Amino acid sequence: MIFHSIENIKTKRDKSFTEELIAVYCKIVREVCRKHKLAANATIIEPSAKVLQELCDIGIIDCADQLSLLKRGIANFDEFIWSVDFAVNNPDLVGSLLDKLNNKKRREIQVDELNKDKPTIADFFAGAGGLSMGFVQSGFHVSFANDFEEVCVNTYRYNHPETPAKNVLQADIRTIVDNIDKYITNDIDVVIGGPPCQGFSSANQQRIIDDPRNELYKYYLKAIEKIVPKFVVMENVRGMLSVAEQVIEDYQSIKATKDGKEYTYTVEYQLLNSADFSVAQSRERLIYIAVRNDIAKDKNITPKVLFEAIQKECKEKKVFNLSDALAYIKPLDAPRIKNTNEVDDEKTGKKIDTNVYTGHDNEYLSLINEGRNIPLVYNHKARYVNDINYDIYRLLQPGEDAANEKIADIMPYKHRLHCFKDKYYKLIPNRPSRTITAHLRMDCHSHIHPFQIRAITPREAARCQSFPDDYLFLGAYLKTYMEIGNAVPCLMAKQIATIIKQYL
Repeated sequence: MIFHSIENIKTKRDKSFTEELIAVYCKIVREVCRKHKLAANATIIEPSAKVLQELCDIGIIDCADQLSLLKRGIANFDEFIWSVDFAVNNPDLVGSLLDKLNNKKRREIQVDELNKDKPTIADFFAGAGGLSMGFVQSGFHVSFANDFEEVCVNTYRYNHPETPAKNVLQADIRTIVDNIDKYITNDIDVVIGGPPCQGFSSANQQRIIDDPRNELYKYYLKAIEKIVPKFVVMENVRGMLSVAEQVIEDYQSIKATKDGKEYTYTVEYQLLNSADFSVAQSRERLIYIAVRNDIAKDKNITPKVLFEAIQKECKEKKVFNLSDALAYIKPLDAPRIKNTNEVDDEKTGKKIDTNVYTGHDNEYLSLINEGRNIPLVYNHKARYVNDINYDIYRLLQPGEDAANEKIADIMPYKHRLHCFKDKYYKLIPNRPSRTITAHLRMDCHSHIHPFQIRAITPREAARCQSFPDDYLFLGAYLKTYMEIGNAVPCLMAKQIATIIKQYL
């Protein structure tokens, strides 16, 4: 589950994650109070029987006797107890906002999910869960997921309460595949994922499956061979086009055995742009779809047919621009003091904030939030900017970059402009955003807000990736940019999933 009992928290990492979850809990309660104009002064209180039971339901203690251990073990004990007390006494105000932070509620969600008999996916290299989110929105169930990055796994577990936390592994795919029966015990309809593939240079004459740099890709194929799913969806960067035909050959060489029968796969690829899927971002990705031979025969389909159906749907979809993604969200000022990215305030933003809008105030927001009212907005916090960069941000107009003459005197990389032309770029509001990348964790100069003197926030980047506004990215502030930048846009994944689901 999301919480471990305080008695079982042994490592510094476990304690840090527990305290982050508790901080999230407290912040949500405070914002509920603020939204309803209630005082939120946490005073020391003696936990009632209701509070003790709720702490057990949350999963942070197993019994009342562990309360003293909890008090000694966490830094913000008093605020946490007060927040839990408020939550149990104001269920109508809190609603379902804290369900993801409650082990009992998560178990209920998981039981309900299993009773719905949904098609299943296994997501390798899952990251923060964008690809999975699209499949979930289309009606799939995540049976298994993995990633190597701890912060991504934590974010994934939080946002996917329908999947038991033990089925979302922080582990190397090599360990998983070599012991696949230990981790995946049920039939999987679709395997999805985006394996890293460093050794695919067009000058490389070696088959990519044999390149030692591509061992993770090799194990992704091994996973397919052992799981024997009906469909496979693999996402990768445009650069992999140079070896696309090699990948086709690799998939065609798969000979999987299940229940005494041998299966093979037919595979095709296409370069797809997220903007064609109503995502407010231009993002080209190479997508492979593989179909198991018996499914292809029984359903009279091929990967080509699936891609044609996907493309047909895209033709009917509306194109959204950056301005659609940036609408109806609080304007912010960039912090001007170093080391304040983690500090919440009204001017620079908060990790969890009251949403002054509804969450579906325009067509795009309604689409990514599935028409839901969103009471709180997450990860909308501006990034620190120094004096030089502040002036650059101020002077540039939408569409202008580092080569612009008006910043020539202050451009810090002017002697290497050929390398740093894209270092600074102010986004154009009436076009889909340029590609959101993981590099944003290093700096955000390439994604300057078109109207405000700052870079885009993690929430604004997440909107450009079509994540719902209540998808919470855990971890340190700068790492949230990495989580978002590496993700597959949810709407893009949802459309692919919807087409595949028709044949399950």
